Amino acid sequence: MPAKSKAQQKAAGAALAAKRGDAKKSALKGASKQMYESMSEQQLDEFASTKRKGKPNYVEGSPIPAKKAARKKAAKKAAATRAKKRSKSR
Repeated sequence: MPAKSKAQQKAAGAALAAKRGDAKKSALKGASKQMYESMSEQQLDEFASTKRKGKPNYVEGSPIPAKKAARKKAAKKAAATRAKKRSKSR
């Protein structure tokens, strides 16, 4: 089963490196950590060997863009809070 996006392919590559012992398992985060735990080395190899050309960065419904959007929203909220505090202290 080939990867559907560049993000999936990269995550599979990181998980595969950890499975093979080339990288530390503790360095994995998010999707790559989930892939490491739930997929076999052969499945990871299939995902990681997918060509990136023509693939979208993310697939709709993937948790990766949702997390980015949540971080962006939290950063905006924090900036607004800091701006309020600055205006009150003046």
